[in-house]
Amino acid sequence: MTGLLKTTRRGALGLALGAAAAVSFAVPAAAEVSFEGKTIEWIIPFSAGGGSDTWARFNAPLLGKYLPGNPTVVVVNEPGGGSTKGSNLFAARAKPDGLTILGTSGSTQFPYLLGDPRVRYEYADWKIVMAAPTGGVVYTSPSTGVTKTDEIAKLVGQKLIYASQGATSLDLVPLLGFKMMGLDVQHVFGFKGRGDGRLAFERGETNIDYQTSSAYIKNVQPLVDAGTAVPLFSWGVLDDDGNLVRDPTFPDLPDFGEAYKTMTGNAPTGAEYDAYFAFFTAGFPAQKMVFLPKDTSQEIVDAYQAAVTAMKADPDYQANKEAVLGTYEQVTGKAADALFKKGTVISPELRKQVVDMLAADYGVKLGDD
Repeated sequence: MTGLLKTTRRGALGLALGAAAAVSFAVPAAAEVSFEGKTIEWIIPFSAGGGSDTWARFNAPLLGKYLPGNPTVVVVNEPGGGSTKGSNLFAARAKPDGLTILGTSGSTQFPYLLGDPRVRYEYADWKIVMAAPTGGVVYTSPSTGVTKTDEIAKLVGQKLIYASQGATSLDLVPLLGFKMMGLDVQHVFGFKGRGDGRLAFERGETNIDYQTSSAYIKNVQPLVDAGTAVPLFSWGVLDDDGNLVRDPTFPDLPDFGEAYKTMTGNAPTGAEYDAYFAFFTAGFPAQKMVFLPKDTSQEIVDAYQAAVTAMKADPDYQANKEAVLGTYEQVTGKAADALFKKGTVISPELRKQVVDMLAADYGVKLGDD
């Protein structure tokens, strides 16, 4: 799609709000907002078919059902630059009228955290609507000789190929994780989304991959069932005390820590693990978020947050959510704010450690903050 915004569909929202206020000052502020007859664009800065796209397309019709005026919510894919292209366009062009929202992922957070010079957006400027933790599963091709999960050690010494969106994208988590495990992985950079990476795996161009939970459930589980993919481990989730535990969406799969111990005989520790864990936390427990542009009125923000709360009680949402998104709970309000902070903050020491490693091992040089 060329051009992020369709200005022809912009309504005079300010006039509508003013007219509503003139009718009755007793109506709650959020009720004064109406998107009746409007189309809301949900920008996903990734290609179609990946986890973010699957997540947005599941939520979009339900969100539209509960926003005031029942607008149509359409998902617009704007891939490129490890998700920085679409996010930059949103930051530069989206108007604070509620008609454009952005869905970000760890692949959008990581370049921001690392000081990637492609980033021209500032998370602190945006208003959060919803946050969605997620997980992910690493899988390999049976051509490696691995036929079941507990045979992961067979990968040691093999030449593995992984389709990556870039070293500063969400693919930084597998980059750090595979490196810790001692796997010889060639990261082929430049793919526009995890969906493209999965297609490369299906074509036999790569032999190790991961997908976020929603995309794994929808697109990879059929490959597993057909015997053309073998799951290895999930990244895991954090319990209430911040400890890594098995992902309840994939309870039969070991988490990263368990897989690491299977391969090395030891639990993961040390500076490398601290760096991995920091980006894992930003990339998965606090992975997907929905934002409105800066200067969006609180009335519009409240209307969106109320719509998220209402859609989560919808019978269709409750019946289908786990099959599409897994067991993770999407949140709004204070819970979303807490995940927002967790996903967009990292210590300077860990940032420098990873930036230095990327420069030394992969030739990836980032600009100074």
